Amino acid sequence: MNRGMWILLMGIACLLPASGRSQDEPPKFAIVLHGGAGGDPSRWSEEYQQQRRDGMNAALNLGVERLRAGDAALDVVEAVIRLLEDDATFNAGRGAVLNEQGQHELDACIMHGKDLRCGAVASVTQIKHPISLARKVMSETRHVLLMGEGADKFGLSLGLESAPAEYFQTDRQKKAWQAWKNRQTELSHQNPGDSQANDPRKDSESSKEPYFGTVGCVVLDTHGDLVAGTSTGGLMGKRWGRVGDSPIVGAGNYADNGTCAVSGTGIGEEFIRRNVAADVAARMRYGGLDLKSAAQQTIATLPEDAGGIIAVDYKGNMVMEFNTVGMSRAYANSSGTRGVFLGRENEE
Repeated sequence: MNRGMWILLMGIACLLPASGRSQDEPPKFAIVLHGGAGGDPSRWSEEYQQQRRDGMNAALNLGVERLRAGDAALDVVEAVIRLLEDDATFNAGRGAVLNEQGQHELDACIMHGKDLRCGAVASVTQIKHPISLARKVMSETRHVLLMGEGADKFGLSLGLESAPAEYFQTDRQKKAWQAWKNRQTELSHQNPGDSQANDPRKDSESSKEPYFGTVGCVVLDTHGDLVAGTSTGGLMGKRWGRVGDSPIVGAGNYADNGTCAVSGTGIGEEFIRRNVAADVAARMRYGGLDLKSAAQQTIATLPEDAGGIIAVDYKGNMVMEFNTVGMSRAYANSSGTRGVFLGRENEE
């Protein structure tokens, strides 16, 4: 073969697709979302179970559609959580649980794994989509966390959509709050001075509804970026301006392109004490663990019946680990893997 022919063949080879991969193969993506942990799904009505599945399916469909279109993870996570905040089936935005005074207080956080940018809000009452407000904190301020009246004023100054209390406080949650209030009165008479009287896990024994919950979404987009977002109404009957883990970076929400994106749900105090979301990433970064092992080890540090996490790593691996009876969750990736579950029905 003469030199001219060799050069020609080499040039043609450079134009051919690499071995084992078609030029038409789509970029990889993965998405996992949750609708809260806690409660026994088998105790819920078939109608309520279906409402949760429908809500998660709708959110998952939206996320997959946008990821296939090449949308950035930050936009996808915000859009998915906004949809869940609008769905009164979940404890975030409309339909959030009520505090001790029968009012709503909303928390949210979003974090970008590419550069660790993050924004969060706590105890907001006016902004319709707390996740969008959290993103504005990230993009429009030099701060990370805004709370209460100041956070609402910030959102209103930017023209974010607001809503009256009647929008957030649904009839179902008002009834649930009244039942909780009656239960607390009964317990206080039975056990005067019991500081654990309003433990939501105790109420679950007679409840047909989940006793705590949150919504969250973690995404690996086709550009290789990881983003995590979490939004919640907090804990039923919370007192004194209590803030849980959802708006605390590292506790209930975390993302780092070098490891994973994580969103948590459960008893926030336990997640804060153990820095749960960041702990998963740390076990990968410093311990060399794969995502599943890291997630399992982190959940093993939690008290029984404390909650769960969803996560996706930089390779597109997905995990959903929890130590409660159920955790509403859904997932999908670019390979066609897909699932929607409420309890442990998919475990072997």
